[in-house]
Amino acid sequence: MKTTNLSKASRPLAEYAADLCDEIVVLTQRNRPVAAIVPLKSSDRASVALSGHPAFLELIARSRSEIGRGRVVPLGEMRRLLTIERPPNRACS
Repeated sequence: MKTTNLSKASRPLAEYAADLCDEIVVLTQRNRPVAAIVPLKSSDRASVALSGHPAFLELIARSRSEIGRGRVVPLGEMRRLLTIERPPNRACS
């Protein structure tokens, strides 16, 4: 990951994007990140849109907070909760 101070960014954004390869360029202002130029070669539009959606970001923040407080669901329990009970297949007679 590269970091560039916004006030020292002298090239057009297109040039930064062309040089990305698989690296992220983080733009900073007063040593704080304010934006990022991210390669989207392996991303789809839905993933990109969702990653910046306020409701999704709130959900992630709430989940991280719960994990921080020790409120987690073990994987086995999560599988049990998400598994749909289906009657067994019966062969036609």
